[in-house]
Amino acid sequence: MKNFIFGITIIMLLSMTACKTINEDPDLTPNTEDTTFVKSDLARETSSEVDHNQILTLAQDNATFAFAFNTLIRQNLSGNENFIFSPLSLSLALSMTLAGAESTTEQGMLEALHLSLPEEDIYPTFNALFLEIEQSQMMTKKGSEGSQFQLNIANSIWGQSGYAFEENFLDILGRYYGVGVYMVDFKRNPDVARDAINGWVDNKTQQKIKNLIPSGAINELTRLVLANAIYFNGSWLYPFDRANTVEQPFSLLDGETITAEMMKRSGDSLGYFKGEKFQVVSLPYLSSDFNMLVFVPDEGSFRDFESDFSSETLISTMNEMEFVTVNLTMPKFDFESTINANDALKALGMEEAFDVDKADFSEITKMNELMITDVLQKTTITVDEEGTEAAAATAVIVGIRSMPSEPVSLVIDRPFYFFIMHKPTNTILFMGNVIHP
Repeated sequence: MKNFIFGITIIMLLSMTACKTINEDPDLTPNTEDTTFVKSDLARETSSEVDHNQILTLAQDNATFAFAFNTLIRQNLSGNENFIFSPLSLSLALSMTLAGAESTTEQGMLEALHLSLPEEDIYPTFNALFLEIEQSQMMTKKGSEGSQFQLNIANSIWGQSGYAFEENFLDILGRYYGVGVYMVDFKRNPDVARDAINGWVDNKTQQKIKNLIPSGAINELTRLVLANAIYFNGSWLYPFDRANTVEQPFSLLDGETITAEMMKRSGDSLGYFKGEKFQVVSLPYLSSDFNMLVFVPDEGSFRDFESDFSSETLISTMNEMEFVTVNLTMPKFDFESTINANDALKALGMEEAFDVDKADFSEITKMNELMITDVLQKTTITVDEEGTEAAAATAVIVGIRSMPSEPVSLVIDRPFYFFIMHKPTNTILFMGNVIHP
């Protein structure tokens, strides 16, 4: 199996003529033959003078947002189901939207996203972060036949033909996100525009996410859609041997025991740490800058661990890990999650962005009529002997208005948390938990 991780974030602004430059874009999908492309005259900055400490600050802010969002969104779940989302995809799409926000709407979004950098530093620092992540793709070790590592982060924006976009908004998108605007006709042909956007998503996720935007989500009031796609194809540095996979018991939170397909590896030197009431192991991918962290709470302590878990715990634990020989047993898993993020984002401080009377996105257009109507995300993941396959799609719809000396044996036979990380910047690409493999 090829091992993928995908993240898609779509931000739709309902309700949006002067544009700077009209070009033919080589990345148009087959559904967009009649689409023109508008972008800033400013090219994306491919080198950065941003201080690395600012990148680490942004990554820490993104992690803080991820944990806060995770806590709130899980309140709407049963508590006994698997869950995954892409914090990076969500943060990226919302940051592009932030570039068009003003006044108290802007402050509410900064608060919700837990961004502590000055706003003028946020966008170049996001760009610098992505430049570091892109550079990490080159640090890939040679694996077995058929193994590979690839990471792509893509953005696209879709706007109403003839709508007046602010020049500064287009400049920010061009310089720091490398995107312009596909001009489509939401007013007269919303379904054609929806098909074009879904086609872009389908293409960027290697056909893993189809029909991201459902029928009716785009209508004649839609004026802008901002999209982000994260594609990750990651084989393990130390793949599991399929011949060693066996069915073994896995204990659920309610005490029930099920049978799961458990993968086994022995004798690998892996990052490991045993904390108070939990253990954590790091599984590296072929690129040494990326790994999966698996946090395994002690038997019967999952809920206590979950309530105390934070971004600070994550980072401090990463700093405590040491390489030891680990005999590892863990389950294969395959699931998806679909969420509506509206209530969680409002609770984090973004109420005004959803308010028809108060939302201020006047940095996108002086026609002050935009508001966010929905933020949606769908995420899938598969973990097996070869690596990781996952996909995430987010839609933000905006409308008018101590180390042991002996080998460690870690049997992950109970619920656990996992993170797909970019280690140099401590960036969380994906996070989730497995309750029922």
